[in-house]
Order: sequence, then structure tokens, then C-alpha cells
Amino acid sequence: MTRDLNIRVSIIEDDETIREGYAYLIGHTPGYTVVSTYASVEDALKKIDKDDPDVLLLDVELPGVSGIDGLPKLKKALPETYILILTVYEQDTLIFRALGNGASGYLTKNTPPEKIISAIHEVMEGGGPMSAHIARMVIHSFQRNEASPLTRRETEILEQISTGKSRKRIAEELFIDLETVKSHIKNIYHKLDVHSKADAIKTARDNKFI
Repeated sequence: MTRDLNIRVSIIEDDETIREGYAYLIGHTPGYTVVSTYASVEDALKKIDKDDPDVLLLDVELPGVSGIDGLPKLKKALPETYILILTVYEQDTLIFRALGNGASGYLTKNTPPEKIISAIHEVMEGGGPMSAHIARMVIHSFQRNEASPLTRRETEILEQISTGKSRKRIAEELFIDLETVKSHIKNIYHKLDVHSKADAIKTARDNKFI
């Protein structure tokens, strides 16, 4: 790593402990400077353009405007800044929305500290860092059967069901209400011509829909 390079980093994370932890980690690494930290997209948009960061670490679940929805606004304010998503969420819909909205990389919060530092450097070199599990999900999404009758959202929900998550948990993680999840599941059963969770999962896996 080039040590005479000073990479300017901003952080948007609502959890104060996590935010300060990232700031300490990055700020005490030679070649990196934390120029600002914010608890929300709204606070950041007030003056982050003046901070002029090279890289922005952005959480997904934030009070008010979410990280995903805030991405286009942040990219408009910071057209030259690389934005790295750092989140607990691993749903493929969120990943593709983030990348589609301008994120340059997607890391999960269980990423080791040294990997976060190297990801910041990597994105500055033109890379697109992703956690290994996220990268596998992206690759897997391209390997799915294109003839699947399921929409992307239905596919995502069925994948979550297959991991054992409850409908309530799925609703919370996808930022949708419980009735919407139930409606999607009803549609999934209808499209796959099944009447149980186990049959839906088996049919989808056999046909590479998930």
C-alpha cells in the first residue's frame, strides 16, 4: 500500500459505537484520515460536499432516509466519491439496488477490520470490493434459471424462507409489511403449483429458481 497517499473517508452510521469504532480503526491507520461522521443521510447532505471525502462508508438501515434510497442523493452531492455499503443485510435485492444506485462495493459488518481498510484502498484503485458471501450471491443470481416464473422479490423471499427465516423477520429485513410478505408467498405457491413451504423450496431448487 502506498503510504504517502492520504485517503479521506466519511462515515454515515447511526449506531454511535459502531460509527466511532470505524472512525478509530480508519483514523489510526497510516494513509487514511476520517474527515467526518454522520448519523443519518439527512445530516450528511447538509455539508458532506464540503468534507470532500474520497470514500464514503454507508450503512443501509438508517433513521429517515435509508442508505439505499440516499445513494442517488449522495452521488449527486459527491460525484467523485466512491461509496462502500457496510451493512448487516445480505438480501440480493438490496445488493443490486445498492449497486444500481451507485455503490462501488458491498461489505457486511462482520468483515474483519483489516479487510475494511483494504477494501477502501481497493476501491480507490478502481476495484469493486465485496464480502465473499456477497460475491457468491451475485454470481449465483446470474446462474439462476432465466425461465423462472418468480419475480425478483418473490425469489428473494423464497430464498429467505429456505434459510428458515420467519415471515415477520423477512418483512423487517426487507422493509416491507407482513401482509405484503404473505401476499408474495401466496403468489409463489400459486406460480409453483404447491401448497407448502417445503414443496415450494424443493420445486424452486430442483428448477434452479433459487
